[in-house]
Amino acid sequence: MDYSKYESVIGLEVHVQLQTKSKLFSSDANQFGRHPNTQVNAITLAHPGTLPKINKKAVEYAVKMGIACNCNIESLNCFARKNYFYPDLPKGYQISQHTTPICVGGYVTIIVNGEEKQIQLNRIHLEEDAGKSIHDAVDGFTCLDYNRAGTPLIEIVTEPCIHSAEEAFQYLTEIRKLVRWIEISDGNMEEGSLRCDANISIRPTGSSELGTKVEVKNLNSIRNVKKAIEHEIERMIKLVEEGGMVTQQTRSFDATNDTTFAIREKEEANDYRYFPDPDLVPFFINQSYIRAIEKSLPALPHALKSSFQTNYGLSTYDAHQLCEDKHTAFYFMATTNYSRNYKAIANFILGPLKQHVNELGIDFEKLSLFPETLAGVIALIDDGKINFSTAANKLLPAIINNNNNPALTAEKLNLIQVSSEDAIITWVQQVINAMPDKVNEYKKGKKGLMGLFVGEVKKISKGKADPKLTTSTFEKILNQQ
Repeated sequence: MDYSKYESVIGLEVHVQLQTKSKLFSSDANQFGRHPNTQVNAITLAHPGTLPKINKKAVEYAVKMGIACNCNIESLNCFARKNYFYPDLPKGYQISQHTTPICVGGYVTIIVNGEEKQIQLNRIHLEEDAGKSIHDAVDGFTCLDYNRAGTPLIEIVTEPCIHSAEEAFQYLTEIRKLVRWIEISDGNMEEGSLRCDANISIRPTGSSELGTKVEVKNLNSIRNVKKAIEHEIERMIKLVEEGGMVTQQTRSFDATNDTTFAIREKEEANDYRYFPDPDLVPFFINQSYIRAIEKSLPALPHALKSSFQTNYGLSTYDAHQLCEDKHTAFYFMATTNYSRNYKAIANFILGPLKQHVNELGIDFEKLSLFPETLAGVIALIDDGKINFSTAANKLLPAIINNNNNPALTAEKLNLIQVSSEDAIITWVQQVINAMPDKVNEYKKGKKGLMGLFVGEVKKISKGKADPKLTTSTFEKILNQQ
């Protein structure tokens, strides 16, 4: 099968549950995991005479995401009724934004194969979530849990500008990072607070016409999104190559065998019969409101990555790794207030400290070690009093939970390196006398034996010999002989 004959065209629709205290149009609690139908009131249940009221915090969160995604924020906003039958919404319809999405355009920057790419957005709009239909709780019946009904969502819709499963994977990873970074959602796909639908089509390579698309619904992990897209591209190419035609339809993903299956023919936009919701007045967003939200946002990951490389001299890799999580990035910045050895800070954070927080199942926000204490450890290395290995394996474990003074703790644990030239010369001479054959090999050009010599001094000194001074002493003595 010659896959190079075809180009895949992918658009993603990502639904993000906003972590507001209450729902989008009612005062019901917005919490995950509560007993079924305990977070419902008369508005959620669509009792006659009840009227919805917009959640101001949900609007704020939508604007935050729009700013983070470089969107234009629309001034005039209104809601519409989407009259497509929802069995798990008591009203029988969903309230969404149709002609006036709150955020228009924009882009999200991703890195694929070491290259930056901007994924163009069509819109971000507000809508309410539906409840849950549960088919396996009672034999022969479908049970409805309305707790989730009315939960505020933003739907982030890309343009059809993604051309591989890997690009989709990286885009979703970046979206999840962003919603956590600006603290509008926990981005937990397993709990359904971030869900993705993928629209996939293929076309002959070089063509500009869009092919017939297939939508794969409700993918519940980033890895499954990638697998579903890979399967669909392969399925459609095989179908076309065998003389068949792609049918526009909605499909679902079977995680047991990484395949998709059809569930219904795809609806058209006019099937939803949108019309303005008469119970919700339009709302206006002014520029001062947008500027205030913009000022409240933390530094965003893409900007920080650039800053870490430009201002701190870090590699692209180190900057990217530090910016995978907001609290990691901010811990790095806090430590730079106490130490200018930025590479050493990054090494400690991405090495022993990251291992520590991973083992505890926490993040850097809850790390007990103060940034100034880490800077104290780095200062000991910079002064030649301990080496990185000793600091990471012996000193850090002794201070990571109590923030004891690094210098005093190193003294107490007898970790301070010996930098006395006389002591080093004595140890070096011991090794030279004990290994005459290896010394001869070194003199004949086998310079790699230096690591062996330095290692022997390390053993004799019980790890306290300064390795740099030890190496230079060996070189000096051996070159004189």
